[in-house]
Amino acid sequence: MKNSRWLFWVKFGILAALATLIKFVSLSPALVENAYSAHIYPAIAMVLRLLTAWLPISVGDVLYAAAILWLLVKAVKLVTLLIRRQNSWAGFWQGVANFTLSLLTLYVLFYALWGLNYSRRGISYQLQLSQPRYTTADLKHVTALLVERVNSQRSQLGDSLFTYPPIKTIYGVAALAYDSAAKQNPFLQYRHTCIKNSLFGTLNNYFGFLGYYNPFTGEAQVNTKVPSFIIPYTACHEIAHQVGYGSESEANFVGYLAAKASANHILLYSTYADLFSYANSELYVRDSAAARANFRLLDTLVKQDYRQYRKFMLSYKNPIEPVLRLFYGQYLKANNQPKGIDTYNEVVAWIIAYEKKYGNL
Repeated sequence: MKNSRWLFWVKFGILAALATLIKFVSLSPALVENAYSAHIYPAIAMVLRLLTAWLPISVGDVLYAAAILWLLVKAVKLVTLLIRRQNSWAGFWQGVANFTLSLLTLYVLFYALWGLNYSRRGISYQLQLSQPRYTTADLKHVTALLVERVNSQRSQLGDSLFTYPPIKTIYGVAALAYDSAAKQNPFLQYRHTCIKNSLFGTLNNYFGFLGYYNPFTGEAQVNTKVPSFIIPYTACHEIAHQVGYGSESEANFVGYLAAKASANHILLYSTYADLFSYANSELYVRDSAAARANFRLLDTLVKQDYRQYRKFMLSYKNPIEPVLRLFYGQYLKANNQPKGIDTYNEVVAWIIAYEKKYGNL
């Protein structure tokens, strides 16, 4: 008994020390950027992808499912013990101690394997871009450009319904896009592709998730149970997380940079369609008439895709999603993204800043 207590406190002490160190490092964006994000994390990510890429299914999703099942079993056992009054205070506090140790372990692994990227200087530092407040005039200018881009890219796919290539082909094109982007910006280098279909596609639709990154396995998961034109840009976004961008707005922007460098019409259409949606939604808040006018200027086939997606989203509307969005928003706020779920929309500021600096989208 004494040995088990001693072992517990040794584990707790080590994990607490590591958690404190991680928190201390996270307070210095320069240290995170120049040491962790530039050198340590790329090595960790590459090893993880090498370990999991060869497997055809998502290891991370299997682990998540196993963890949820384990928690349910534990919860049932605990409730059973409470009902039968077979649980002692000593057993209760032992359970609390074990649970605390598990949480500390997850915290250390999460931030050591990827989470510290939330505290890096990021794309603004790397590209020397500022993210100033933008005006309504800025929004009107960039949405006009995006209308032109999205219409142009859709026309490149033909004047009728477009049949998208197999999912694996899309993943390959997205990975190659980062090869092209890395020629101009070496920090966007992406090796050993590890993008997989989420095993929880339909469930993700109810929860509102298009994709996610698993920091414990290095896998990027993409929800393929959505309209096809959404998938290419989602893949680019999730690769951005794999490359080391924690912020959702930065992952959106880095995904755009990759798609732009690729010159692939499938990627570009998907990307510009999503960016237009973000930007025009922002414009709608400030000038609804201008936003409606932009929508009317869209190609008929583009409008058809948007309407299909809206109908799709409405078909999965449920009372649980807003609650999950609230919790996810709080998670983002706790990780240096004060706007919570609206952080995704901040890509509009990056696009405006990029267009002002380079004169093109």
